[in-house]
Amino acid sequence: VVGVGQDITNFRKAMQRSLLIAEDLTRVIDTANAPIFGIDPQGLVVEWNLKAAQVSGWRKEDALGKPLVDTFISGSYRSEVSRVLHNALQGSDTANFEFPLFSKDGLRREILLNA
Repeated sequence: VVGVGQDITNFRKAMQRSLLIAEDLTRVIDTANAPIFGIDPQGLVVEWNLKAAQVSGWRKEDALGKPLVDTFISGSYRSEVSRVLHNALQGSDTANFEFPLFSKDGLRREILLNA
């Protein structure tokens, strides 16, 4: 029997540091004083912080996996918001794009999007 071993001590330490950084970033996003949402390439919600839940009335658990534009953006703004988000997913930055978001209980909220 021949065995081959490898010292993975440094790898383990790097993984632990990476996990701590990821946890810290998650806390920053969750507790930010601004609504933060994330979407995947199909436009489905993959991140929804506490402020987004407060502003929209939608709990994170209820928002995750839903199509952002079709679910949370009023019909007259869907095309424009879709374009901005598509461009952001392609790497183009957008600063100070204003659009209305209607909360779960029907209140109109003015959102300033930076993507």
